[in-house]
Amino acid sequence: MSAAPLEGVRVVDFTRVLAGPHCTKALRDLGADVTKIEPPAGDLGRVGLPYVSGIGLYYVQQNAGKRNLSLDLNYPEAREIIARLCREADVIVENFRPGTLARFGFGYEEVRALNPGVIYVSLSGYGQSTSWKNRPAFAPTVQAETGLTAIVQEHFGEALSEPRGDSCSHADVYTGLQGVIAVLAALQHRNRTGEGQYVDVSMAATMLSVNERAGALLSDIDTDGEPIALSANESHIYEMADGSQLTIAASPIYSPMFTRFCAMMRRSDLLSDPRYATARLRRENLPSLLAEVRAWLVTFDNLEQLQAQVSEAGLAVGRVRTVSEFAKSDWVREWNAVVDVDDRAGGTLRMPGNPWIFSHSELPPPGVPAYQGEHNEEILKELQISDETIRDLQQKNIILARR
Repeated sequence: MSAAPLEGVRVVDFTRVLAGPHCTKALRDLGADVTKIEPPAGDLGRVGLPYVSGIGLYYVQQNAGKRNLSLDLNYPEAREIIARLCREADVIVENFRPGTLARFGFGYEEVRALNPGVIYVSLSGYGQSTSWKNRPAFAPTVQAETGLTAIVQEHFGEALSEPRGDSCSHADVYTGLQGVIAVLAALQHRNRTGEGQYVDVSMAATMLSVNERAGALLSDIDTDGEPIALSANESHIYEMADGSQLTIAASPIYSPMFTRFCAMMRRSDLLSDPRYATARLRRENLPSLLAEVRAWLVTFDNLEQLQAQVSEAGLAVGRVRTVSEFAKSDWVREWNAVVDVDDRAGGTLRMPGNPWIFSHSELPPPGVPAYQGEHNEEILKELQISDETIRDLQQKNIILARR
């Protein structure tokens, strides 16, 4: 096995909370040396509950394995340290509001003057130069603006006791992954041409790009009742005889899927039932159609018995599990999809493992979550800063360390 794919790549990480840290965590797990720059107040992600041994698990998941340098950029001495880091960096990633780092002298143009080959990636809600650039952007608001919240509300309909959005921060994590793609593409461009470059990544644009129904939703086309836009993949929840819940990854409203449901249940008679002759009628009569599916499902004792018949019809079935239940499955063990991370107190924390397995590259082991400023001295010594200067920076609270 050879080195990790990004071994030798140096990343300066000015990110916080989720979108940026998710991006740089993936770069770290692919082998990059990531130095997280943390301000005196600390990354807000550190307060994400629950805490174990004084560490927020939300922070651990997005930052384990990164080195941590904590300093106050209001001091010129701190800005000189950052300038030295930027001169040696391959990649800069930041997710502040547009213009924030430039006010400290570390916008793209300033960093490029120090390091012409640098790759500089900015993650923000609405981009660096649009009329919305200064709008605060968090996952729930971006998801509301870009259509996801409307889809969630239409999907659940009257099942919601009150209107609300999705509890997962899709806009953050998807944008983080788009940031990873940008870094990898820019590194390839630099390998080919020697040029660094600036990449502007927008959460709002990301949410449109990852919405596989956006093309249909943007088109005003009469589909004769077929749920092309929102619910062709709508999967209902069913209960088996043993009380366990499952889902089949399709909607019987959609005509091609309706024929598969009939084949799955060995119910060809439903194909000629006038209640289900068209997609519009199947939507109107959905309760009775789902009752047919549920009556068939309870004839099976367990999922294993059901699996073959569902697969034969070209459909997929999955059990409804909690994250903890899934973590106990054989598959998780086989993939090493959950790993142990040092909790800094003699124990371990269970965290998601890597989504990749490389045939010729060995990825680094799970990282340790760093305390704020834990690597201050190590990093400053690498920058040829003397012990006397380091002590002076500590005494003036220009560099900080908190356990």
